[in-house]
Amino acid sequence: MSKINSYKDLIAWQKGMELVDEIYKITNQLPDKERFGLISQINRAAISVCANVAEGWGRESSKSYIQFLKIARGSLFELETLLLIADKQYEINKEQIEKAFSLQNETSRILNGLIKSIELKN
Repeated sequence: MSKINSYKDLIAWQKGMELVDEIYKITNQLPDKERFGLISQINRAAISVCANVAEGWGRESSKSYIQFLKIARGSLFELETLLLIADKQYEINKEQIEKAFSLQNETSRILNGLIKSIELKN
């Protein structure tokens, strides 16, 4: 197992970045009328995942770090809900939405494992 020197080495952050890429592919296909509504909200929720993993990494305490990881996890559930709404309203390409949900679930599992790992060390 390699040493983790940066938040960029965390699989949770890497998967979050991969998820952002998929989300932008989806939101780029939504109608312009959603630019300041659903599109913006979906993109912000996806970005929040990796941003909170990174911000938590920079915190002074494990308790604070865990709190940011839990915020990231909450953003994943927000994202899932927003994608369900977008799919219901605009019928997103099934392969794309399934890939996004798969990444969302995988990232959630990884975050859960990271949170438990940090909690066990304290």
